Amino acid sequence: MSRVKIEMEFIFKASPGIIYQFLTAPENLVRWFSDGVDIKEDIYTFTWEGSDEEAMLIDDIEEERLRFRWLESESNEYYEFRMYKSAITRQTILEITDFCDKGEEQEQIDLWTTQISELQIVCGG
Repeated sequence: MSRVKIEMEFIFKASPGIIYQFLTAPENLVRWFSDGVDIKEDIYTFTWEGSDEEAMLIDDIEEERLRFRWLESESNEYYEFRMYKSAITRQTILEITDFCDKGEEQEQIDLWTTQISELQIVCGG
Protein backbone atom coordinates (compact mmCIF):
# COMPACT_ATOMS: atom_id res chain seq x y z
CA MET A 1 0.00 0.00 0.00
CA SER A 2 1.33 3.45 -0.82
CA ARG A 3 2.07 6.00 1.86
CA VAL A 4 1.15 9.68 1.79
CA LYS A 5 2.45 12.72 3.61
CA ILE A 6 -0.05 14.73 5.64
CA GLU A 7 0.45 18.21 7.06
CA MET A 8 -1.68 19.86 9.72
CA GLU A 9 -1.63 23.22 11.47
CA PHE A 10 -2.92 24.07 14.95
CA ILE A 11 -3.12 27.42 16.76
CA PHE A 12 -2.00 27.81 20.38
CA LYS A 13 -2.02 30.56 22.97
CA ALA A 14 0.98 28.98 24.71
CA SER A 15 4.49 30.04 23.68
CA PRO A 16 6.76 27.86 21.53
CA GLY A 17 8.90 27.29 24.64
CA ILE A 18 6.01 25.82 26.60
CA ILE A 19 4.88 23.66 23.69
CA TYR A 20 8.45 22.44 23.21
CA GLN A 21 8.50 21.23 26.83
CA PHE A 22 5.28 19.29 26.24
CA LEU A 23 6.83 17.64 23.16
CA THR A 24 10.11 16.60 24.78
CA ALA A 25 9.74 15.98 28.53
CA PRO A 26 8.44 12.49 29.48
CA GLU A 27 6.34 13.84 32.35
CA ASN A 28 4.59 16.16 29.90
CA LEU A 29 4.27 13.69 27.01
CA VAL A 30 2.30 11.29 29.23
CA ARG A 31 -0.21 14.07 29.89
CA TRP A 32 -1.35 14.19 26.25
CA PHE A 33 0.48 11.79 23.89
CA SER A 34 1.06 8.34 25.35
CA ASP A 35 0.58 6.21 28.45
CA GLY A 36 4.31 6.10 29.14
CA VAL A 37 7.59 7.48 27.79
CA ASP A 38 11.17 6.39 28.32
CA ILE A 39 14.08 8.25 26.72
CA LYS A 40 17.56 6.78 26.27
CA GLU A 41 19.86 9.08 24.32
CA ASP A 42 17.89 9.88 21.13
CA ILE A 43 15.47 6.91 21.34
CA TYR A 44 12.00 7.61 22.71
CA THR A 45 10.00 4.54 23.74
CA PHE A 46 6.28 5.35 23.79
CA THR A 47 3.79 3.02 25.47
CA TRP A 48 0.11 2.78 24.53
CA GLU A 49 -2.11 0.21 26.24
CA GLY A 50 0.89 -1.98 27.11
CA SER A 51 2.44 -1.88 23.63
CA ASP A 52 5.76 -0.10 22.99
CA GLU A 53 6.84 1.79 19.89
CA GLU A 54 10.25 3.38 19.46
CA ALA A 55 11.12 6.59 17.67
CA MET A 56 14.50 8.17 17.10
CA LEU A 57 14.87 11.91 17.54
CA ILE A 58 16.62 12.90 14.30
CA ASP A 59 16.38 16.68 14.48
CA ASP A 60 15.96 19.02 17.44
CA ILE A 61 16.04 22.79 17.23
CA GLU A 62 14.90 23.98 20.65
CA GLU A 63 11.54 25.78 20.64
CA GLU A 64 11.40 25.53 16.83
CA ARG A 65 11.40 21.98 15.44
CA LEU A 66 11.46 18.32 16.44
CA ARG A 67 11.64 15.49 13.93
CA PHE A 68 11.28 11.82 14.83
CA ARG A 69 11.47 8.61 12.82
CA TRP A 70 9.64 5.50 13.98
CA LEU A 71 12.25 2.75 14.09
CA GLU A 72 9.93 0.37 12.24
CA SER A 73 8.93 2.84 9.50
CA GLU A 74 10.36 3.53 6.08
CA SER A 75 13.65 5.39 6.33
CA ASN A 76 12.30 8.41 4.41
CA GLU A 77 9.27 8.81 6.70
CA TYR A 78 9.16 10.89 9.86
CA TYR A 79 6.83 12.88 12.02
CA GLU A 80 7.68 16.46 12.74
CA PHE A 81 6.55 19.28 14.99
CA ARG A 82 7.33 22.87 13.94
CA MET A 83 6.36 25.76 16.18
CA TYR A 84 6.60 29.48 15.60
CA LYS A 85 4.87 32.76 16.43
CA SER A 86 2.64 34.24 13.75
CA ALA A 87 3.97 37.67 12.82
CA ILE A 88 0.42 38.96 12.38
CA THR A 89 -1.61 37.40 15.22
CA ARG A 90 1.26 36.66 17.65
CA GLN A 91 -0.33 33.26 18.26
CA THR A 92 1.83 30.17 18.23
CA ILE A 93 1.40 27.91 15.22
CA LEU A 94 2.18 24.20 15.61
CA GLU A 95 2.64 22.43 12.30
CA ILE A 96 2.66 18.63 12.24
CA THR A 97 3.90 16.49 9.39
CA ASP A 98 3.23 12.74 9.40
CA PHE A 99 2.80 9.82 7.00
CA CYS A 100 0.03 7.26 6.70
CA ASP A 101 -1.38 4.69 4.30
CA LYS A 102 -3.23 6.10 1.32
CA GLY A 103 -6.94 6.21 2.16
CA GLU A 104 -6.31 6.63 5.90
CA GLU A 105 -5.52 10.35 5.78
CA GLN A 106 -8.70 11.46 7.54
CA GLU A 107 -8.27 8.89 10.32
CA GLN A 108 -4.70 10.10 10.90
CA ILE A 109 -5.80 13.75 10.88
CA ASP A 110 -8.60 12.93 13.33
CA LEU A 111 -6.15 11.14 15.63
CA TRP A 112 -3.75 14.09 15.63
CA THR A 113 -6.62 16.55 16.12
CA THR A 114 -7.73 14.61 19.22
CA GLN A 115 -4.18 14.45 20.58
CA ILE A 116 -3.50 18.13 19.93
CA SER A 117 -6.80 19.13 21.55
CA GLU A 118 -5.55 17.39 24.67
CA LEU A 119 -2.19 19.14 24.35
CA GLN A 120 -3.94 22.51 24.12
CA ILE A 121 -5.78 21.76 27.36
CA VAL A 122 -2.73 20.62 29.35
CA CYS A 123 -0.41 23.41 28.20
CA GLY A 124 -2.91 26.20 28.72
CA GLY A 125 -4.11 26.75 25.19
